[in-house]
Amino acid sequence: MEEEIRQFLSKKNYDDAAESVRKCSPETVAHLFSEVEEGDLVPLARALEPEQLADVLVLLDAGLKEKIIEGLRDDELQEVMEDVSVDDTVDIIEELPAVARLIAEEDEILALLEERNFAVLKPLLAGMNEIDLAEVFESAKEEDLPVLFRILPKDLAAQMFVEIDTDTQQKLIKKLSDRELKEVMDELFLDDTVDLVEEMPSSVVRRLLALSDSETRAYINELLKYPKDSAGSIMTIEFVRFLPTMSVEKAFDIIRETAIDKETIYTCYVTDPENKLIGLVTAKDLMLAKKGALISDIMEENVIYVNTKDDREEVARKISDYGFLAIPVVDDERRLVGIVTVDDAIDVIEEETTEDIEAMAGVLHDNRPYLKTSVFSIWRKRVPWLLILLVSATFTGLILNKFENMLTTAMLACVPMLMDTGGNSGSQASVTVIRSLALGELTTKDAGKVLWKEFRASLLLAATLGVACFAKLLLIDKLLFGFAGYDIVTCLITSLALMCTVVMAKFVGCMLPMLVKKCKLDPAAVASPFITTIVDAVSLLIFCGLSLLILG
Repeated sequence: MEEEIRQFLSKKNYDDAAESVRKCSPETVAHLFSEVEEGDLVPLARALEPEQLADVLVLLDAGLKEKIIEGLRDDELQEVMEDVSVDDTVDIIEELPAVARLIAEEDEILALLEERNFAVLKPLLAGMNEIDLAEVFESAKEEDLPVLFRILPKDLAAQMFVEIDTDTQQKLIKKLSDRELKEVMDELFLDDTVDLVEEMPSSVVRRLLALSDSETRAYINELLKYPKDSAGSIMTIEFVRFLPTMSVEKAFDIIRETAIDKETIYTCYVTDPENKLIGLVTAKDLMLAKKGALISDIMEENVIYVNTKDDREEVARKISDYGFLAIPVVDDERRLVGIVTVDDAIDVIEEETTEDIEAMAGVLHDNRPYLKTSVFSIWRKRVPWLLILLVSATFTGLILNKFENMLTTAMLACVPMLMDTGGNSGSQASVTVIRSLALGELTTKDAGKVLWKEFRASLLLAATLGVACFAKLLLIDKLLFGFAGYDIVTCLITSLALMCTVVMAKFVGCMLPMLVKKCKLDPAAVASPFITTIVDAVSLLIFCGLSLLILG
C-alpha cells in the first residue's frame, strides 16, 4: 500500500494518493508523512479529508506539524482544527508557539489560562485583534479577567476594553486598581470614554471621573449635555484642525505632533480664527501638494456637515450615503465642535436596526445580549405589548359573537385563513414602507404615490388569491377531504371576502406607518403591533358583511 502511495506521489497524483491513504491507520499515515518529500507534504495534506488529517496531525513531529499548519489556507486549517480536541490543540500551541495565532481559538486560550501558561499566552494574546480578544474576555471567568488584562500590552488592552460588553467592562473595572484603570482611561478616545460613562452605574462613574484629569472631565460633561440621540452625543473632539494660512509643511508637522491622540488623521478640517468650518483636506491632498502650498489653495470648500442637534440616525445615514470616513459636526454658529466617525455610525445603524426589529415584534429594547438577559427581563420586555394586543383582540371576539348564528360551520372554518392572509398581506406592505421610511427613501409627502402603487399591487394579489381560494375550497376541502358545507355560494363569499381583505390589509399596512410618522412617532414601534389586530377585526367585518348581504 505504501509503495502504491509513493508511486502516486511521484506522479503528483495527490487525489489518488489520498484515496489510498484513507485505507491506512493514522499511525501508518503519520509514518508515511515523515518520509514524504517536502514539496509533496502540503498538497497531500490538502487532499486528505479534514477529519483524517486531524487524526494524523497530532501524531507528527513538531517540524512537520508546523509546515502543514503554515501551508494550509485559513479555511482548510479551520476545518482540520475543528476535529482536533481542545487538549491536543493546546499541546500543539505549547509545542509550536510560532503557529499559535493560526490555530488558537477561544477554548484553547481559556485552557491555557486555566493552566496559567503565561509564557505561551502572553505573545499569543499580544498578536490578536481586539475584537477577537473581546470575545475571549466575555467568555472568561470573572476572577480571570484581571489576569488576562494584565498580560496585554497597554494600548491593546485599552482597544479591547472598548469592544467588550458593558457587563464585562463593569466586572473588569471592579477588579482593576486605580492606577490600572487610569492607564486605560488615558488610552481611550474621548467619545469612547463618554460611552463608557453613559453605560456604567453611578458608583462606577464617580470612580471613572475621579481618575480623569480636569480637562477630560470638562470635555465629558460638555458632551453629556447633548440629547441622547443627537449628533453631539456620539461625536468626538479628537480631530486634526488647520488654519487656511498654514503651509502643507506646517500641516504635516501638526499631524506628526498630535496624530497619536486623534481618532482619525485621514480627513483634516480647516477653520478660520473664530473656529468656523470653512473647508477640509485629506491626507491624499497633503501628500500630493508641494510643501510650500497653502492649505487654502488645496482645501475642499464645499463641506457637508451636520449640526450637534441633528438626529444621530440621520447622521449615520449621511455618512453611509456619501461614503465618508468621518463627518464634521458644527454648532448653530457653524463653529466646528467635533466629528462623527464611521465606526460610531455603524454602531448607531446596528442599534437603530435592532430597535426597529424589536419594536416591529412588540418587544421593548434592551442593550444586553440575549444570553445575558435574565428571564425576568425578557418577560418585562415582551409582556406590555402582548397585554395591549390581548385587550385589543377583544374586538375580534365581539364581532364573532355578534354574527356567530349567521355563519355556518364551514364559514367559521374559513375565518383563520382570512385573518392569517390579511395579517400577512398587511405585514408585507408595512415592512416595506417602514424600511423605506427608515432609509429616507420615502417621506409622508409620498403617501399618495405609495397608496396608488400598493392599491394596484393589491388588486393583482387579491385576484390571484381569490381564484386560488375558490379552487382550494371546492377541489381540496370539498372533493378531496369531503368536508360538508362548501357549496358554490359559500366558496364565492369566502373568496370575495378574501379579495377585499387583501386590498384592505394593503391599505392599512402602507398607510398606518405613514400616519404614525406624520405624528412624529416611530412607525416600527407603533404601527407594526397594531396592524394585525386592525386587519383581523376588519377582515371579519368584511366576511360577515358579505355573508349578510348575499345570504340575507
